[in-house]
Amino acid sequence: MKLVLNTPGLYLCRRGECFQIQDNNEKKEIAAAKVDQIMITTHAAMTTDAIELALENNIDIIFLKSTGQPMGRVWHSKLGSISTIRRKQLFLQDSPFGLLLIKEWLVEKMDNQIKLLNKLATNRRDEERRKIIKDALEKIQKQKENIQAIPSNETVENVRGLILGYEGTAGRVYFETLGKLIPEKYYFEKRSRNPALDPFNCMLNYSYGILYSSVEKACIIAGLDPYIGIMHTDNYNKKALVFDLVEMYRGYMDEIVFRLFSTKKVEDEFFDRVEEGYYLNKEGKKLLIGEYNKELEVKMNYRGRCIEFANIIQYDCHQIANRILKEEIKC
Repeated sequence: MKLVLNTPGLYLCRRGECFQIQDNNEKKEIAAAKVDQIMITTHAAMTTDAIELALENNIDIIFLKSTGQPMGRVWHSKLGSISTIRRKQLFLQDSPFGLLLIKEWLVEKMDNQIKLLNKLATNRRDEERRKIIKDALEKIQKQKENIQAIPSNETVENVRGLILGYEGTAGRVYFETLGKLIPEKYYFEKRSRNPALDPFNCMLNYSYGILYSSVEKACIIAGLDPYIGIMHTDNYNKKALVFDLVEMYRGYMDEIVFRLFSTKKVEDEFFDRVEEGYYLNKEGKKLLIGEYNKELEVKMNYRGRCIEFANIIQYDCHQIANRILKEEIKC
């Protein structure tokens, strides 16, 4: 589970092998063995004993911005694997193997988009909306086939523009369709980031922020360097590989957020308006993170394995690290 400090003035300390959260006169204890991340979204106090307990149990402590994006983290100093993986990562942009990985990750992303839209289509009797979904599925499928058709002997460096065009077209169609399928009160026209221009994108942005921190942690544990990307180019303090990998898992967050809106669990009071943008407040974060924590425990058939959602990203990162190690990459 993710332990979230979301109320100003909270105090987190250690009691044996448990974290104790104190809010005024109320105290609550949570076993460290049940926690995989501590997320701090507001002003709170944390003792060095609690930090030590987190490090002993391989629990990272993440400080989040108001948008949900990671601002910083406390993490143990051990690398997850040998440096050979990170050396080879440096040459993936100019290797056909790097292109193969990117194609696989983006196809996975589009498959998840198609899966969600198909699921939404089965729950709708309105012919007009079913047609909207059908048209969107055909367009996304076309962009997926375009990516698959890129010659395997190419490199990401040579075809980056093509890939970004195909991915961008599929993304626009996908979000335009979702915007027409949620309850009419929350209709939106397109994807918007920071600031979000509507409540749906606001909650989606925050969910992606949580996802970034999970992918970064999985990279570190697997021995992958989160700063050495393939599709996303290097820049100062840019976790390029995290941005590459996160594409595979966005669809899971899309479904969680869409479900919250379609089941009418979202309320206007969950959002704060700042100038022209929407920001998720304490109650909104509580709803979203609670739903996400429940989803983490769901077992699913994934790549031929019965695996909890919480372990999917870590499983993939280990597999990717192993493939990079075994691949003959010209350095």
